[in-house]
Amino acid sequence: MTLEAQLDRFIHQYKELQEPLGWPLLPWEAEWQSPCLMEEGRGGKEVGWRPVAIDTPINMFERLGEALDTPIHTDLATYYSCYWSDPIYAEHPDGELTLLFAWNPEEFERLRANLIGHALNKRRARQPLTLFFACTEPDGEEFISLMNEDGSIWLEAPGKKPLRHLADNLAEFLAQLKPLAHPSTR
Repeated sequence: MTLEAQLDRFIHQYKELQEPLGWPLLPWEAEWQSPCLMEEGRGGKEVGWRPVAIDTPINMFERLGEALDTPIHTDLATYYSCYWSDPIYAEHPDGELTLLFAWNPEEFERLRANLIGHALNKRRARQPLTLFFACTEPDGEEFISLMNEDGSIWLEAPGKKPLRHLADNLAEFLAQLKPLAHPSTR
C-alpha cells in the first residue's frame, strides 16, 4: 500500500473511532484559524476540530531542502502535505505516540524552523540527517524520525544517534499503528 493510502486508512480509522465519541475541542482563536475547525467561534468558545485533507500544493519541503542544502526525502514531504490536523494519538506495538501534523499554513513555517534546528543539531553532532514526525507518549522525551538518506523510521532521543529501527519506510510504520481517541474524549 502506498504512503498516501496508509495515511488515508489511518485518518479514516481515526475519524470512525472519534466521531461517535465527539470531536476534540479547542479554544477558538481568531488569529489561529485552520481548515480543521468545524465552526467559527468567538474568543474563549471551544470548537470541534477534525483532520482535513490538504487541497493546495505545499512547497515548504523544497525550501527546507534548499535551506539544508540537501533534498528532503519525498516520504516526509508527502506525509506532512496530506492532512491539516492537530496531533493525533496512536498506539504502536512499542507504545503510544502522537503523530504531528500542520494545523494551518502558518504552522508550516514553525515546522520548517523546528526541522532546520533539528537538522543543524544533527550536523553539529556529525550524525545522519533525520526529520521528526511523531513523539512518544506520555512523556514525549523520545521522538520518531525518518532517516533522510533512505526513508527508514527510527526511535530517537534528543542529542543522540538513532536508538532503534522501527520500520523500513513510513508506509510500513503507519501500517503498524492503531488510532486512539483524543484524551479529552476517552
